[in-house]
Amino acid sequence: MIDYYEKYKDKIEEYRRQGHIVPTANLVKNSEQIEKIRISANINTAVLDYVAKNIREGMSTQEIDDLVSSFTKENGAICAPLHYEGYPKSVCTSINDEVCHGIPSRRIKLKDGDIINVDVSTIKDGYFSDASRMFAIGNISKKRQELIEVTKECLRVGIQAAKPWGFVGDIGEAISTYAYSKGYTVVRELGGHGVGLEFHEDPFISHIGKKGTGMLLVPGMIFTIEPMINAGRANVVIDNLNGWTIYTADGQDSAQVEHMILITEEGNEILTY
Repeated sequence: MIDYYEKYKDKIEEYRRQGHIVPTANLVKNSEQIEKIRISANINTAVLDYVAKNIREGMSTQEIDDLVSSFTKENGAICAPLHYEGYPKSVCTSINDEVCHGIPSRRIKLKDGDIINVDVSTIKDGYFSDASRMFAIGNISKKRQELIEVTKECLRVGIQAAKPWGFVGDIGEAISTYAYSKGYTVVRELGGHGVGLEFHEDPFISHIGKKGTGMLLVPGMIFTIEPMINAGRANVVIDNLNGWTIYTADGQDSAQVEHMILITEEGNEILTY
């Protein structure tokens, strides 16, 4: 077993003495934990692949929830969102102007031209994984297709910026610089997060940031990068009735793509797609 925190403890301490925010030992996974998290991540990716094969115009978002729930159970795992802090479903399904945390319902049917984010989180033997994808239903508009492509590129540049001995702020600066250069905005209130031993761990991964700031990135850290990119203004509002679903304040579309990554000694590894 490789204990990455112990291996780099002196180097981490040197950064701390320089005034940087550094991770605590529990945020730096050892090699055994990483392999267990990897198993969970592989199931999580398989769940999203299963959704991709079955999602279609006319189906309800509850049918997506049913697919995710049944497939996850068949693979000996648990849906992490179910009952998490009171969340009532096994997956989040966010359509068009819903930024995130859309709640599946039999009343909500997918229509031609919709875009939907399906956010899947899995627990396998006590280890957590997390990822989301955007799906285009039928024939979507050029504007919506461009929003999805820009969001995917935001994720790519964010991952590219996540390097050992860099900082969380490097990720946010890369994402926000690209998004705003293309005329889009970035949701500020929500972001990525550490994951693996718990559903949500430190650090908070803001998608707005400044290079060289925030927590130090150390080999063995695992977290999500999940930019939420808006076609209009960055402002968001929460559904007062269900207390979960986040919408764009101006009613324009939003897109999100999420991967979970591991900081390695050479760079990073994408664990979930």
